[in-house]
Amino acid sequence: MNDWIDYYDSPHTIYVSKLHRDVHFQTIARDIIGYISSRESVVLDYACGEALSAEMVADACGRLILAEPAPGVRGRLVARFAPNTKIRVRALDDLRHMEDRSVDLAVMNSVIQYMTPDEFDAAIVTVRRLLKPAGRLVVGDVLQPNVGMGGDVIALLRFAAKHGFVKDALLGLARTALSDYRQLRTRIGLQRYSEADMLARLAAAGFTATRAAVNIGHNPSRMTFVARHAFERSRNAAAQSKRMTDST
Repeated sequence: MNDWIDYYDSPHTIYVSKLHRDVHFQTIARDIIGYISSRESVVLDYACGEALSAEMVADACGRLILAEPAPGVRGRLVARFAPNTKIRVRALDDLRHMEDRSVDLAVMNSVIQYMTPDEFDAAIVTVRRLLKPAGRLVVGDVLQPNVGMGGDVIALLRFAAKHGFVKDALLGLARTALSDYRQLRTRIGLQRYSEADMLARLAAAGFTATRAAVNIGHNPSRMTFVARHAFERSRNAAAQSKRMTDST
């Protein structure tokens, strides 16, 4: 993951225009808000990136923790959101010192493709410790093994057509072909998971999970998973069974 952290901590051209960047973050923020269960919820955004629309998410919850590994990005987050008392910025290492069962919703969006499988497994163990018994983990924008870069291009062009930056998208795609991002993606690659593999990995970490009907963000060829503590799902099933028995 370190090479990708260095890339995102440096000046880069992953977004084809300011409009693309802005609507990208707004879309993600709206999708995350859809998973917030109450205005008192504590939300953790794991490896959040620039999180330009974090204030939208903070407005919908009680407290938002932005955990970011890249020191330069983290510094910008601190400066940007310092006036907002509902937002706290942390390094990933800081999560080890957070109180157990203190988070209602944890989000890992467009993150695990940059992590090794071992790094991902370690991260979800940490998140599980932080989640409250009824808390949820949402893992979004997961790349599938059978969907290549062509799927990403189509999704971007459709997103651009919807928001009015098609010309910039086409120019951006041409630049990307020669960019550091393309070279890094070719050299290191991105981690991809099947639906079955994701469910198995989450189960091994003590979660029960399902694939969401809609992915977070603009790319419908990628996957989002919603996970809960396995014991919480079992307890809910037992309670429902008892209610059904009592009603007969």
